[in-house]
Amino acid sequence: MALKNKTCEHLNTFEPEHKMAPKGYECEECIKTGDQWVHLRTCQQCGTTLCCDSSTNKHASTHARTYAHPTVISVEPNENWAWCYEHRTFLRF
Repeated sequence: MALKNKTCEHLNTFEPEHKMAPKGYECEECIKTGDQWVHLRTCQQCGTTLCCDSSTNKHASTHARTYAHPTVISVEPNENWAWCYEHRTFLRF
């Protein structure tokens, strides 16, 4: 059962048991440029794994704006949550 905080239509329809898992533990864009990342997020619309906003390049939020893919999950160990960039909402599962 999901523990919901402030949510939106994207997270209200999010089903943790059907979440897209990361293909690997790396930012797909940082790898191309040789950059480092802090934490990783996986897009729940296309499965791309990118770096968080604490990272220099902020690839995950840029991806969300560019492709209108608002929902990501954390890829970090023991973190079970989703975030909607569009509505700035959070869902712990």
